[in-house]
Amino acid sequence: MASLDEKTGIPETIETSLYAELPEKFRRRNTKSEWAQANRRTAQIDSFLEGPCFDESGNLYVVDIPFGRIFRIAPDKSWSLVVEYEGEPNGLALHPDGRLFITDYRNGLLAVKPQTGEIEVILGRRNSERFKGVNDLTFAKDGSLYFTDQGQTGLHDPSGRVFRFQSNGHLDCLIANGPSPNGLVLTPEQDVLFVAMTRDNSVWRVPLLPDGMTGKVGRFASFHGTAGPDGMAVDAAGNLFVAHASLGKIFVLDSEGYEIAHIRSCRGKTTTNLAFGGGHSQSIFITESETGSILTAKWKLPE
Repeated sequence: MASLDEKTGIPETIETSLYAELPEKFRRRNTKSEWAQANRRTAQIDSFLEGPCFDESGNLYVVDIPFGRIFRIAPDKSWSLVVEYEGEPNGLALHPDGRLFITDYRNGLLAVKPQTGEIEVILGRRNSERFKGVNDLTFAKDGSLYFTDQGQTGLHDPSGRVFRFQSNGHLDCLIANGPSPNGLVLTPEQDVLFVAMTRDNSVWRVPLLPDGMTGKVGRFASFHGTAGPDGMAVDAAGNLFVAHASLGKIFVLDSEGYEIAHIRSCRGKTTTNLAFGGGHSQSIFITESETGSILTAKWKLPE
């Protein structure tokens, strides 16, 4: 497993390689999208992949936000379209029953059956009010679903929210003052929630208390760059992996927030999300959204 070089104090650099890229037949060349006009400075883009998520059969699913698509990448690296619908899917998480839960910027919390492409609305509104624009999600072991409501918030408007949707249908608002809450992940012990605050260029640490409340929320790590941290993951040792959406790398932080490794993109700089897959000597799979690519790197998990 990578670690900080004790002699130099410099985090190890891990190189990536190309795993797969969106086939030409699925690229929407010279096509405008409402999402790109708002979020990519009106640039014409052929795709914007995020939300990597594996199922138990080793299929990798990704979303294409601007064109409302979800793709399946089989273990043989072939691509297929699961569904295309009127929405802006951003994050994916696998439910124990096999459905993929979706944070859809336009429609709220959805779910899709990968076998049929059937979409259902899980939570479209809260108290008859639409969300600002939900972004990412993660399941807890008790079945609770944590998700972020990012919208167009930032330091100019720190009103982004983090919710916990319990299995009994109860919805808790854990944070209501986030400057662009984005990716989120639980520690292995499930007692801390990390939230990427993209426009604050930081990761917040949210203690989860036994009574269901949050403890003293603090800033766990800070970064730089024109965008900020996006998707995140943790390994069994509690190391935090932070995809930075403008620096072209994954920052690996230990439990104290020290940088122990950098995983560097071999393609563009828009490294947005990541997921683990591949057995005991696991690999990391990264969405590089600028080029419509999936990158991979090795990361040996603790025994």
